[in-house]
Amino acid sequence: MAWVVLVLSGLMETAWVIALDRSAGFSRPVPSVTFLVTLALSMGGLAYALRTIPIGTGYAVWVGIGAVGTAVFGMLALGESATLPRLLCLLLVVAGVVGLKVFH
Repeated sequence: MAWVVLVLSGLMETAWVIALDRSAGFSRPVPSVTFLVTLALSMGGLAYALRTIPIGTGYAVWVGIGAVGTAVFGMLALGESATLPRLLCLLLVVAGVVGLKVFH
């Protein structure tokens, strides 16, 4: 169960980063509230998962999911570059996250 919560928390990290960007410096109420809610869910889930998953593994997986999710969102929704080298680097992050789970 901790791994499922950790993955969901990583996805919530992606959500709060996007909401933070959309909040325009906390000047827009809906994205600002979305940021606060998803931040709390993300941190709460990470805290729960770290009860049974080692901190180094859990934090690296959480950050990896959040970073890859945010980068992919940027490419798909915001027109950020999706060059082959950039995609390969993101694939390496995903491979690292999977490796941490496999070798846990």
